[in-house]
Amino acid sequence: MGAHSKGAVVAPGATTAPPAPPRGRPASGRDRYFDTLRALALIRVVTYHTFGWAWAGLVFPSMGIMFGLAGTLMARSLERPALKVIRSRVRRLLPPFWFWGVFVVVAMLIHGWIPDWRIVYWVVPLGDPPGNAWGEQAWEILWYLRTYLWFVLLSPLLLRVFRLAPVPVLLASLAPIVVFQYVWQPPDNRFGTGLLDLATYLFCWVLGFAHRDGVLARLRPAAVVLLSLAALAYGGWYAFAHQGEYGTYDLDDIPLAQAFWSAGFVTLLMYSKARLGVDFAGLARFRRLDRVVTVFNARAVTVYLWHELALVLAVPLIDQFWKVPAFETYLPLESQWFLFGVGWVLIAASVLACGWVEDVAARKRPGLLPWDRPARMAG
Repeated sequence: MGAHSKGAVVAPGATTAPPAPPRGRPASGRDRYFDTLRALALIRVVTYHTFGWAWAGLVFPSMGIMFGLAGTLMARSLERPALKVIRSRVRRLLPPFWFWGVFVVVAMLIHGWIPDWRIVYWVVPLGDPPGNAWGEQAWEILWYLRTYLWFVLLSPLLLRVFRLAPVPVLLASLAPIVVFQYVWQPPDNRFGTGLLDLATYLFCWVLGFAHRDGVLARLRPAAVVLLSLAALAYGGWYAFAHQGEYGTYDLDDIPLAQAFWSAGFVTLLMYSKARLGVDFAGLARFRRLDRVVTVFNARAVTVYLWHELALVLAVPLIDQFWKVPAFETYLPLESQWFLFGVGWVLIAASVLACGWVEDVAARKRPGLLPWDRPARMAG
């Protein structure tokens, strides 16, 4: 899910010094503030899927942040022809998905899954790919790829509508989730689930447009802060007030609360960048930490796809540790934190073994890690 930058136009024969990168961006054009948010979002996703903490989404609504960042990059890319941008986004997404999907599909077939025509969603995930209960923990995360793909396809139209009346359209992007909650409930099928997810994160995606177009930076601080706090208050209130109905206050299970909480939270994060110029340019001074952020961003799809499989495989691996008396004595084998640590070791192994697919999808020469990667291939 990379970004594209436009080069400056220089008159033929002119001599000019190379422009300095904007605040918060190294010479590569990357924005370290957004890169760090994306890395933290992925870490929070893995943490949530390990511990299942219901409060995790309140502390850091990862999915809303990721959709907001993706919306910003999509608006930036749509400075080029829309069809070319969509083709590029799809090309970057599908090969890592296919590579991962081969392992999951084959494993489910071995464990008794009998596919039907819906297996086409394992080719292009415009709907939730089917599977059996054995592989559910692996494939249930694919809702994000499906929602992201639909946002990419809809973005040329969404961006055109947004630019007709930016602020009204941004505020109105919360209307669909309100309608689905109070007026019309989408059907309980692939179509209805897809609509609900699009409505839940529509505001965050359009907010990305607002940041990219400079609309967010022009808004008055008092109005932005008050409306953001109101959205947070409503989302939080709804989640806690309806625990009896949903059995939890976990935002992932309550779309309306998720939509409003994410809207308020992501708005404040993006407004801090747009209005106050918040950046993490100083991250470059901490080389190891900077490299970790680089890896997370260059391997975001790999980390997301493989993290659940890593957590699944960590369990039988830890079971084998019990057979070694020294491990049983000195290692906290029963601790969820130990599972968390082993999971990250397996995620790192997945990045090394499978991350190169993202390079191939981006038409770059494959490398084990981003900073080891050779130059971009021709074409």
